[in-house]
Amino acid sequence: MSLELSVVVPMYNEQEVLPLFVERLRPVLDATGADYEVLAVDDGSRDQTPVLLQRFLRDWPQLRVVRLRANAGHQAAISAGLAAARGDWVATIDADLQDPPEVIAEMLEVGRRDGVDVVYGVRGDRTSDSPFKRRTARGFYRVMRTLGDVDAPVDAGDFRLMSRATVDAVNALPEQGRVLRLIVPTLGFPSTSVSYRRDERAAGESKYPLSKMLKLTLDSVTGFSHAPLRLATWFGLAGFVVATGLLVYALAAKLLDVTVAGWTSTVVIVAGFAAVQLLCLGILGEYVGRMYTAQQARPTYYVAYDSLEPRQGEQGR
Repeated sequence: MSLELSVVVPMYNEQEVLPLFVERLRPVLDATGADYEVLAVDDGSRDQTPVLLQRFLRDWPQLRVVRLRANAGHQAAISAGLAAARGDWVATIDADLQDPPEVIAEMLEVGRRDGVDVVYGVRGDRTSDSPFKRRTARGFYRVMRTLGDVDAPVDAGDFRLMSRATVDAVNALPEQGRVLRLIVPTLGFPSTSVSYRRDERAAGESKYPLSKMLKLTLDSVTGFSHAPLRLATWFGLAGFVVATGLLVYALAAKLLDVTVAGWTSTVVIVAGFAAVQLLCLGILGEYVGRMYTAQQARPTYYVAYDSLEPRQGEQGR
């Protein structure tokens, strides 16, 4: 069956907010007049989220539940939804109601009217976020635009609408550890944006603590920029120049019979070079680790159940 719209919703332990999310999302999609599906990707939830999804499944024909066998992470869950989505347009949105479902209708209208492939949801008002989160988020996008030459819209997360061509292009990528908020802009497809006010989480707890934000940043930098490798190269060159200078100084001091004072300077020099070497090794290790993971080609998620075609043990990517 041909569908105009698929809405992919990654979920992990969202039992508190799920009823509120469905209550707001369903009327919005019904009012669009589009043939649609809501693809709820249960990312290995350990609370009552799977039970609630099965209840909503009985009363909402357009709801489709895909359950992952284990928690694979936010980006992997979105990737699983994109791989399964059937719509000509595919929207991605979190279930916490910080991104308002009502904006999906506006995105669809803009996509139809302007003939673009991507409609980004841009957070024009982020007063509900803490000052720390606002500053770090903007810093993240500025760093990626500088280091990785990625023209990603500032204050745009994973709330977006994509055409079928865009989704097919993303699904065709073999990349492991995807960061979709950067992958989609790098495709360079025609795009526009819709501004909205970001609300506070309606219920439950955030699934993106500081540790996951740092991991996302590290994956983004090593996945989209060679700048850290160049930084290691420059550190190496700088170390070579300094070492050469010290060698010349040591030879001159010996020839002139000048005594070099104490061990403090020696310890400082050795410690400084050791720090630079460890930093360079760490940077190189991150890239080698990504290459090793890509070579293994292990799936990032496993689909345990799909309410559309229930098949046990289906393997993802």
